[in-house]
Amino acid sequence: MKRRLLAVLGFGAGILAGSVVLRRSFGKRRDRVEVYFDDGSMISYVDGSPEADSLLQPARDALRAARQTSRQQ
Repeated sequence: MKRRLLAVLGFGAGILAGSVVLRRSFGKRRDRVEVYFDDGSMISYVDGSPEADSLLQPARDALRAARQTSRQQ
């Protein structure tokens, strides 16, 4: 009985550890640009797409400048 309980607990711990590893490796945050239109529609471009490449760097620069300004105040 104790052996069976230990086996079940070990299996559960393995599943939990595996899910944490998978979440960390596949759940990495990727930058994206969301463009909202007047009609209420929205389109999202992920980092690496040609559309996002031209928009992400100016957005990063603006965020960096805003963070520096807020730290100085």
